[in-house]
Order: sequence, then structure tokens, then C-alpha cells
Amino acid sequence: MPDYMKLQNGSDIRGVAIATEGGKPVNLTKECVHAIGGAFAKWLKEKLGEGVARVAIGRDSRLSGAELGLWLQEGLCAAGLDVTDFGLCTTPAMFMCTVMEGYQYDGAVMITASHLPFERNGFKFFTAKGGLEKKDIAAILTSAGEGSFETGLCGKRDSFDFLPAYAAMLTEKIRTAAGEEKPLCGLNIIVDAGNGAGGFFAEKVLAPLGAKTACSQFLEPDGRFPNHAPNPENAAAMEAIRNAVIASKADLGIIFDTDVDRAGAVLSDGSELNRNKLIAILAAILLREHPGTTIVTDSITSTGLASFIAEKGGIHHRFKRGYRNVINEAVRLTAQGQDAQMAIETSGHGALQENYYLDDGAYLMVKLLIELSRARKEGRSLESLIETLQEPKESAEFRMPLLAEDFAAYGNKVISALQEYAKAQDGWQPAEPNFEGVRVQIGDGWFLLRLSLHDPLMPLNIESDAKGGVKTIAAALYDFLRDFPGLDSGSLRDA
Repeated sequence: MPDYMKLQNGSDIRGVAIATEGGKPVNLTKECVHAIGGAFAKWLKEKLGEGVARVAIGRDSRLSGAELGLWLQEGLCAAGLDVTDFGLCTTPAMFMCTVMEGYQYDGAVMITASHLPFERNGFKFFTAKGGLEKKDIAAILTSAGEGSFETGLCGKRDSFDFLPAYAAMLTEKIRTAAGEEKPLCGLNIIVDAGNGAGGFFAEKVLAPLGAKTACSQFLEPDGRFPNHAPNPENAAAMEAIRNAVIASKADLGIIFDTDVDRAGAVLSDGSELNRNKLIAILAAILLREHPGTTIVTDSITSTGLASFIAEKGGIHHRFKRGYRNVINEAVRLTAQGQDAQMAIETSGHGALQENYYLDDGAYLMVKLLIELSRARKEGRSLESLIETLQEPKESAEFRMPLLAEDFAAYGNKVISALQEYAKAQDGWQPAEPNFEGVRVQIGDGWFLLRLSLHDPLMPLNIESDAKGGVKTIAAALYDFLRDFPGLDSGSLRDA
């Protein structure tokens, strides 16, 4: 039996679709993708019943997307399902086709590998209940490897451009909230799609609302990503949108990742609106709309953000890395009676309760655009919402390789030892509660050491409100971590 389990990446499937010189071998083969299609069809029928009939598939701009889509259609149709090919689409739109009136597909698949290099690709799966979980992906890959799914049937195939319907929904949300047909009239707004799937936002969302979008860049889909990585966390990508905003004196810049489930922004003064700042501005908006709500974030958010959320009357629930982790935690809290309107990672993955807890970069920008329209009417700037947010003077992330064969076990050994060590140090205050790794406050700064979700690494985040604080904390940690030969902590020595 083929071993397809190595394709699992949390709640997604990811692999190599294009051979490159010196690169890894292709593992998203025709046989593999056929099997994944058949296995997803089986999973849908088991979960939703024999009435399952229709699946939609879409893709981002990757070079391998069309071929993978064809193979996936063949696998799904051979298992008896009818398939509609949406062509170029976004991850959030693929979920929305399962719930939007008039569409309501039984299942949907997005072909994407998010911000990964061009040779990579993969699949994200949806039903009307949301994205599939890790256990569901494991079941699909197990079934694909075993070949335990129907074949030889003849589902029908057709095609449809769904993006205009999804864009019209976003446009209508802004119009309804603003109470105007063209609430962005005269505003200069730049979109940087990084040659991914987000270019539609300029033409199909912003322009109908009256915004000027002529200075937008890299809107044309191109799976080679020739201009910069389509990733709001990428320094070169953020510099590109920042330069464009400053050069054109724009009122706002918007940047999407490849499949538009993440986004970042640049304010009119050229300051970047991502990570803690993006979370803060969205939290301020939601706390005005839902006083006292809980904001669930990942583990590496700053102490300044926690203070800001408290100042606005909210509850900050710092949880684990991983967008599914923060979303599921927000869902859990809300089900238990603790309202949690937003779940968001510092990476830009953000999901709102009002939008099905779907991590949708375009929807986050819709919230910003509504606020931009409101701020203009009230004679203030968008950035005024976060003027009291305290940013650290210094911050750094060290990604330290784990050299042990069983890297997860070794990493957990390091974490356990550091937890005990931290308790015995004067001036070290371990965070309580803490859901991931070791987080410790030291004077005017803090550190968080954790295991990477997927890779043999231990990321270490350090922030400080004092000049030279990062170096001081790094040196203190190096004195402890250098005694673990299975962890390459040399970068701390050179900090």
C-alpha cells in the first residue's frame, strides 16, 4: 500500500507537485491525487449520508493547480460524485460555497499550499460545518493508501466562476454596514496579491465601492510568484506594499497570501498593520461591537497586546500556535458560555464568530474597510484605534534546530527541564495559565520556548521593553540550553 500519511500537514494535505533540480521527489502523483479524491468522496458519504452528490473544487495560482484539479475531479467522479470546477478561487470562498444560499455544495476542496514555494501544493477540505480536522485528514489518507473507496462510477463534471458571487457578498456587507452605495468613494486603496488568488479584491470588491485602486500591484495570477512571496509575514512582501502605499500616498494598503486565508495591511503613514497591531485593531472593533468578549490568540502575542485588550474591556485568552488550535479554542469557549468573537494568530490567520469562525483574510479586510469608512465620517484616522497599544522596543525569534532523531521527545525534555529551572531563578515569573511550551516574564521582557508544530525546531520568541533586553535574555537562556547537545542553541550565543 502507498504510504500517503507523510502528506499530512495538520489539517491540510501538502506535498511536492513539481520536480526541481536538487529538490524533493514529486509525491502528489496522478495515482495519489486520484486516490485522495476517491477517499474524500468516501469520507463525505460516511459523514453526511448517501444523499451526498456535489463537490466543488478551486485552486490558487500555482503552476500545478490545474493538473492536480483535473486528477482530483477524476477521482471524485469515479467515486460517484458530481464535480464543479471553480478554477481560480480562494480558500475562504471554497468554504462559503457550502453555506451560501443557492450553492450549498456538500463538500469543497481548495488546491493550495498557502505561502510555500511554487513546487509545493496540497489540499484543504470543507463541509458546511467548516474545515476538516487532523483526524479527518488522517482517515482520508489512510483510505487513499488502502484503496478502500468506490471506483468505476461516472459522476458529472461542469465548471463555474464562483469568485464574483463571493466578492458580491463581501461588497454587500460593507455597503450594509456603512449605509452607503459607495462608502469608499475617493479613497486610494492598494491591493498587493503577490500574484496569488487575491487580485479579485481590487476589481470586484473595492472598485464597486468607489475606491481608487489603480496603484495596486501584482494582481495577475502567476504561480512562479516572480515579485515576492505571497505572504504577509515575509519582510520583502511587506516592504513592497509599504513602499507602494508611501509612493502613492494611499489611504490603506492590503496584502494577501496566496489563497487569501491570511492578510496584512499598511496604514496611510506607512506603518505595517500585522501581527500584534492587526490583532489589536480588530480587537478594538469587535470589543466596541461586543463589549467584554474574549479574544483568542496564539502563544507568541505580546504583553502590550494583552494590556490593550484589557484596556478595551476585553479578555485576552492566549492559547497555542496553529490556526485550527485557536479557532477550536474559541468555539469551545463560546459553547461553554464564554463569548469569543475572534480567534487569530500573529501570522494573520483570523476567524470571526460572525463569519462561521472561518479564517478569511478578505473578511478581515472587510472589517477594516468598514472602520475606515466610519473613521473618515468621524474625522479621525484608522490608526487612532490603536494609539494606546504599547509595542516592545525589541523583539526577536530564534529557530533552533533539534538534532536528535526523536526530536519531539527531546524537545519536550528541554521544555520540562526549563520549566523547573525557571521556577528556581530570581526574577523569573513563569506565565500562568500557559498552554504551550515555557513562557517566562523577566524584568521588562519575556521569552517563549516551544516545539514547532511540524518541523524539528524549537522556536524561541523574546521581547523586551528595554534596549539590549533581547540580548540579555538570550544570554541567560544560552547559559542553560548549551547543556543540551541535541539542540543547536548557537544562535543565542551570537545574539
